[in-house]
Amino acid sequence: MSVIYALIPVAIIFVIIAIAVFFWAVRSDQFEDIERQGLNILMDDDKPNSTDNKTPQDQADKEQESDNDAKR
Repeated sequence: MSVIYALIPVAIIFVIIAIAVFFWAVRSDQFEDIERQGLNILMDDDKPNSTDNKTPQDQADKEQESDNDAKR
């Protein structure tokens, strides 16, 4: 029973910390645009892949450079 006298103040401290963190997040605009990040996965990426624009010679040169780096 004496443990409860220690746990109640600890629980109250945790609640106070949680409330403080929540108000900090609200004041620093963490909740301003909560829908945009969820919708980003649905948006198409129009940027071309970096490997699509390279010629086979460019890719071979890059592989050669990585082989040279590995030998060092």
